[in-house]
Amino acid sequence: MTAPIPRDIPDLPVIPGRRTTLTPSSAPAGAVAPPVRRPLTAVYRLLLALAALAAVTVELLLGSPARVLSHFTVQSTLLLAAVMLASAGRAWTARRPLPGALTGAALLYVIAAALLHHVLLADAAPAYTLTGPAATADPTGPAGTLAALAPPALHTVLPIAAVLDWLLLSPPARTRLVHAAAWLLYPAAHLALAPALGGLLLTGPARHLYPFQDAGRHGHPYVLGVSLLLLLALYCLALALITLDRTRPDPVRLGAKTGFRLRPPVG
Repeated sequence: MTAPIPRDIPDLPVIPGRRTTLTPSSAPAGAVAPPVRRPLTAVYRLLLALAALAAVTVELLLGSPARVLSHFTVQSTLLLAAVMLASAGRAWTARRPLPGALTGAALLYVIAAALLHHVLLADAAPAYTLTGPAATADPTGPAGTLAALAPPALHTVLPIAAVLDWLLLSPPARTRLVHAAAWLLYPAAHLALAPALGGLLLTGPARHLYPFQDAGRHGHPYVLGVSLLLLLALYCLALALITLDRTRPDPVRLGAKTGFRLRPPVG
């Protein structure tokens, strides 16, 4: 014979001691959607980084290393290669992505360098090259093929590949408007120091890294005006990237499965 179940269970006595008030906290993203390895993304970023390093290496072999490394295109490409290598490792090991301030800066700089080349420098006179007028000998054979492929890779292929990685393989970094102003510091310093750096590295009529900075030909007001317009255009581009980053969907979690499913009743 079993004992009857009581109708009312008495309240448990209060445990004496110090009471603590639990503060609300948000669960980390890993608790809701645990990170997963993305080997295809890692391979794509690794190939992108290797292509960037190969294009820069070809330019270094064709011209003066000091001159080549002084160009904004080469510097932004090296930054992109470093970011892609680090991002590839994080995608392979299922670690958190790099900070949005870093990845956004790398993307902004390669896009800005590509636009600068196609808008201002592609049809410049004298012809604009990363290696400069000193590299007059045109290599033949495989070396000539690599020399012909390096400029379009730096100015067109790699920026497009970086944009595709940002749109299709990277989650929104939730960058803020303050990042747009911070990203301008490096390009502003580069534009300010480029004339002095070109005077130290170059000789002859083409003593400037960029034709639009030739004050002897265009005048100082023209050089200053073009530099300010470039910085303003770069700031607008940074604002556009931040706006798109905050409004675009997350390509990583699109179609991702969660642990909760509603199923029809059985029977």
